[in-house]
Amino acid sequence: MDVPSSSASKPLDLSVAVVGGGPAGLMAAQVLSSLGHSVHLFDAMPSVGRKFLLAGRGGLNLTHSEPFHHFVNRYEAHTPQLEPILSEWGSDELRAWAQNLGVETFVGSSGRVFPTEMKAAPLLRAWLHRLRHPATGKPVEFHMRHRLTGLQAMSADKGKDNWTELSFEVRHLSSPELEMRKVKAQALVLALGGGSWARLGSDGAWAPWLTEMGVPVNALMPSNCGFHVAGREGQGWTPFFLARFAGHPLKSVAMEWVHANGHVMRRQGEFVASTYGVEGSLIYAASADLRKAIQAQGLAEVKLDLLPDWTLEKVIHEVSHPRGSRSLSSHLKGRLGIEGVKMALLNELLSPHTLQDPAQLALAIKGLAVKLTKPRPIDEAISSAGGVTWQGLDAGLQTKALPGVFCAGEMLDWEAPTGGYLLTACLATGVKAAKALHAKMKGDEP
Repeated sequence: MDVPSSSASKPLDLSVAVVGGGPAGLMAAQVLSSLGHSVHLFDAMPSVGRKFLLAGRGGLNLTHSEPFHHFVNRYEAHTPQLEPILSEWGSDELRAWAQNLGVETFVGSSGRVFPTEMKAAPLLRAWLHRLRHPATGKPVEFHMRHRLTGLQAMSADKGKDNWTELSFEVRHLSSPELEMRKVKAQALVLALGGGSWARLGSDGAWAPWLTEMGVPVNALMPSNCGFHVAGREGQGWTPFFLARFAGHPLKSVAMEWVHANGHVMRRQGEFVASTYGVEGSLIYAASADLRKAIQAQGLAEVKLDLLPDWTLEKVIHEVSHPRGSRSLSSHLKGRLGIEGVKMALLNELLSPHTLQDPAQLALAIKGLAVKLTKPRPIDEAISSAGGVTWQGLDAGLQTKALPGVFCAGEMLDWEAPTGGYLLTACLATGVKAAKALHAKMKGDEP
C-alpha cells in the first residue's frame, strides 16, 4: 500500500525500513515481507523503479545464462565477495522469480536472458502488485518523495536495543515547502544506488555522510561509460570528422586493450563515434580497464581491427595493389570494403605519410591505435564503481560501524559489464541483506 501524503508529518517508529526503490531495495522489501515483517519503503522519487524502467527501454536484459563459474568471474576483482551471494541467489533464481510474477523469459543468441515481452514495465507492475498484495506475509508500505539526508545511530541502554534515526526531506505535491521528517527503525536496509543517472535518484549524495559515520566508502567512479579521444593532435576529433561522422556506428570491428592484470584482451562487436570520442557496447566492455589505465598513466589506448575477418597478409596484398589514378578512399573501398566512418577514422588518426605507405597502412587497418584521455562524467555512465567497501561490511552486508544497518545494490563497491550482471547482483544483494536482517531480528545472526 502507499501511504497518503497527508500522513507524512506523523512520526514513525518502525521495526524494519528499506530506503531505495530500485531493484535491490524492492527485492529486500519483498523478502522481508514474505518473512512476516511489516516493511516500510522510502524513496526520493515520485515512483519506484525509474532507472529499472529506463534500462529496459531497449529490451530488459535480466541476467545471463552462461555457466556459473564464467558468470561470477565477470565481477573480476570483487568475485570473491559476490560469489557466495550469487551462489545462493543467482541467474536461475532470478528467472524463477520472474516466472513466479507471471513473466516468462527466454535466452537470446548471445546468452542474455530477456522477458518474452522485451519490456520492463509489465514486470515492474507485477512486482509492485505482489509487494502491495502478497499471497503470504504483509503488504509493503511505500513512502514516496522522501529523500534521506542522514542517519544517527542510537542506543537505549549501553549498546542494547540499538536503533537508527533517519532524517528525510519530504516534498508534498500540495506545497512547494520541504518538510523535515524523522523516522526511527530497529533495522534498516539501505539501497541508495550508485552515482549514475542522478535524475532518476542515484546521485551518490549518501557517500559523504555515511563516511562521516564511520562506514568506509570508496569514491564513486563511472563504469560502462564513454571516453574522450585524444585525436591525432591531442585535441579530440577534428571539426570535419564531427560534422560528418559523429554518431555513426562502427560495426564488425574488433578491439584490443590491456587488462588491469597485464593480459591483452580482444573482443569483436561495435561502438559509436560520438561528439567527444567513443561509446557503445564494445567500449563499455573495456571501461573498467580503460578507467584504471587513465588513472595510473593519464592515458589509455585501444587498438581497432577494422577488418577482423581478414588476415594481415591479405590486407597487405590488397592495399599494395596498384591503384592508378584512383584516390586512396576509392582504392580502399574497392579492394577492402573500407568506407564511411572507418575510412574517416584512418584519415583522422593517421599521418599523411602512413596513409601513403601500404605496409604501415595495412598494419593500421588491423590495429588502429586510439588514445583515450578521460571517461565521461559519472552521471552519464550506465553504472558506477566504488561505494561502501566490503571491509566495512560483515558477511550479511551489515555495516560494522552501524549495527542494524545493511547495504545492498549498486551502493556497494563492485562493478560489472552490461549483459545482465548488474541487475542480477543488485537483486542478489537485496536478498542477502534481507535474509541477514531477518536473522538478526530473530537473534540467529552468527
